[in-house]
Amino acid sequence: MIQKALHLFAGVLLIGSLSAAAQTPTVTPLDKQLARIDIGVMGVGEFNTQVSGPILSPGAPNVGKIVGAQGSNTLGALINVRYIDRPYFGLELHYSYARYTENFSGPGTANFVSSPYGVQTNVDEETLGYVVTPPHTIFGLQPYASAGAGTIKFKPTPRGGEGERQQYRMGYYYTVGLQQEYANGKFGLRVGVRQTFFLAPDFGDNYLTILKHTSTFEPGAGFYFRF
Repeated sequence: MIQKALHLFAGVLLIGSLSAAAQTPTVTPLDKQLARIDIGVMGVGEFNTQVSGPILSPGAPNVGKIVGAQGSNTLGALINVRYIDRPYFGLELHYSYARYTENFSGPGTANFVSSPYGVQTNVDEETLGYVVTPPHTIFGLQPYASAGAGTIKFKPTPRGGEGERQQYRMGYYYTVGLQQEYANGKFGLRVGVRQTFFLAPDFGDNYLTILKHTSTFEPGAGFYFRF
């Protein structure tokens, strides 16, 4: 009787362990890597700073004349993909899009183009950066910060671009913000501010070349999700 009871008890334990193993999901190496990736979408404001300086191209008819350059303010969209390996090490890819008018003004534009002279352009940013997500919180929200570099493409529109040529500029950025996760980390909300720095576009026209760095200030908010 005791032997039969032991056999019965062992069988129950075996069935229970097999049932528990069947219910426990297997986490593969691929699952671990996917859990470190998030895809975010944000709406951002585009606030451009004004710069001015003398025309520097020796062959320009207005060389030495002062010209100011400033992009108009508008709204844009930002998409990023982040890979967070650990709190103080992560990588991110950015793509952003906006459309605004690059305005040139000042006495240096007289007799060459009207003042102000506006070039409506699509602006595409593609950048790669380093991101940190410290484990501590601020008012219950997780902070993050990043910095990186890449390219910014200015592509004048067919109707408002004044026939100007597209131009690439090197861009640099930094970002700081806060985020909050929901649904066991599968979804989250994110707010932040970023600033990009680049050489003011001149669309290859020597009578618009001042070679001054300008910047765009971009506050934004959006969401992100993980696989």
